[in-house]
Amino acid sequence: MDAVVEHLTEVEEAAEDVLTTKQQIVDLDSKRNKNREALNALKTEMADSEKVKVCFGNMFIKFPKSTTREMIEKDQEQLEKEINDLHKELKAKVNHLNEMQGNPELRGYNLSPLSTGEIKAMNSIFKI
Repeated sequence: MDAVVEHLTEVEEAAEDVLTTKQQIVDLDSKRNKNREALNALKTEMADSEKVKVCFGNMFIKFPKSTTREMIEKDQEQLEKEINDLHKELKAKVNHLNEMQGNPELRGYNLSPLSTGEIKAMNSIFKI
């Protein structure tokens, strides 16, 4: 009986870990979308020489528009990296959970997109 309870506890912890990772991805994606909106606002609404107010915690600081754009773009790159890393972790966690539950591994779940070089090679082969 103790072995069953222990196994169910492990499965529950693995499932909780999967859900936590998914929520982290959603939170980071939300932040990425807000950054995208900010970048679009910087492009469309103001001249390059203007300063913009940026919120850091509970205070606003004026920065040149170009500096602000660079900061947001760096943040976007970091968010992209973190999201991609979490997606890779999520695949392993889901496979581990399925293994613990006795379910087969998800088919096609370990696929990755073609790189730019691979796409160019495919295009040259097919003359597209």
